[in-house]
Amino acid sequence: MPALRRSLDDRQQTSVALVRRCLDRIAAVDPLVHAIIAVDEGALDTAAEADRRAAAGEAAGPLHGIPVLVKDNIDTAGLASTAGSRLLARTPPERDAAVVSRLRAAGAVVVGKTNLSEWANLRSVDGIEGWSAVGGQTRNAHLPGHSPWGSSAGSAVAVATGMAPLALGTETDGSIVCPAAVNGVVGVKPEPGLLPLDGIVPGSADQDSVGVLATRVGDAATCLDVLAGGGLLGEPVPLAGRRLGRWRPPGMDAAAERVADDLCARLSAAGAVMVPVDLPLDADLLEDGMTALIAELRPGLEAYLRSRRDVPATLPELIAAHRADPVELSLFGQDLFEAAAAVSPADRMVARVLRERSRRRARALIDGLLADHRLDAVLAPTGPPSWPLDHHSGDPRVRGSSTPAALAGYPAVSVPAGYAGARPVGVSVFGPAGTARTLALAGAVERAAAPRTGARPREERAPRPDTANRVNSARSFRD
Repeated sequence: MPALRRSLDDRQQTSVALVRRCLDRIAAVDPLVHAIIAVDEGALDTAAEADRRAAAGEAAGPLHGIPVLVKDNIDTAGLASTAGSRLLARTPPERDAAVVSRLRAAGAVVVGKTNLSEWANLRSVDGIEGWSAVGGQTRNAHLPGHSPWGSSAGSAVAVATGMAPLALGTETDGSIVCPAAVNGVVGVKPEPGLLPLDGIVPGSADQDSVGVLATRVGDAATCLDVLAGGGLLGEPVPLAGRRLGRWRPPGMDAAAERVADDLCARLSAAGAVMVPVDLPLDADLLEDGMTALIAELRPGLEAYLRSRRDVPATLPELIAAHRADPVELSLFGQDLFEAAAAVSPADRMVARVLRERSRRRARALIDGLLADHRLDAVLAPTGPPSWPLDHHSGDPRVRGSSTPAALAGYPAVSVPAGYAGARPVGVSVFGPAGTARTLALAGAVERAAAPRTGARPREERAPRPDTANRVNSARSFRD
């Protein structure tokens, strides 16, 4: 993105030309991967205004004139904002989410909305990653017959295939870092509270976070820094002497571990000290977090529904409307919604205690690990490589490494580490409580990871015979 910024500042290209490139790329590639739910028909006009302001010396900063895509559970006035559900597709919201208002104030151009795992994959434990009743099935950017993971599937795939240099996503547990990993891009999940959640379909008010997907850590950091009002950018962190904890999550895919081991060898060669560590997450800790999440879902979701017109007003009404819809429950159910609807006020009070206990214990685990081993951060495979899409059997029960940081309310960054065959693998960096520190360490890991090892991405002959050599043929926004 620095090259894009320079080209705009030096008048070598215009925002209009840049946005048109994005729109052309969407038109050419999205029929193959289904990453986009809606395109903003006024994007070129917005870009023209950005060019006029720049010519008048009124550029608003690093994001001025830069195209950005936004996950479709984040409100954009007059444009989509469905969370992937047909029940929210009738009437768009009247106001932007707070984070979108900040994007526009910074001069960014919202190009469109990205598909997602419907309701951010909080409707059912059997939800299919990257599928929604509105957007259909998003496909992996490298292997279109494989899963894009989720829930920020469309945002990750869109950046990976050059539809935009930046995209916003949301995460409760893994929803940014996991799709980033299997699509070969950077995913940054900052600590909850760094960016406002107003106007975003909620999962957990305590655990949700708005983050960025990009091709480089620096690009994501720049975007977050602008949206957060500064304080996230600092000097590059050298690897020499840094102590990184190498965690092997139980049940992690062996191919992902091999890619991570290769990266760790390069980190060691660059002067980092790799320390084997364990991060035990016992059943009580995980159960506390899940119980709290289910209890938090209904009040947050109903508060959001009250801000929208022509939608069900309550979670029970939403559940009933899903049952009446011919598409919504065609692939999987809504057991998590039903469990959330059954939570009593008394149980909800207990769940608040469980949330506090879960967060306190998760932070103690991570903080203790960092202190005991004098670590700068923890490094682990973000998750397994992508798996074949199978709507009949559903997704396999895969394991990632996002849960400790999610439960603790700490930031996490996934960076591309290499390939398992043709499938990208990412590693996550987490541990420090502050997003700025985590970004700096992730940037150092990213520098050691390049050039990334493994096979070059290839495209399958799915979903159409002409897919080969088209999906990933133009990585327009890699500097």
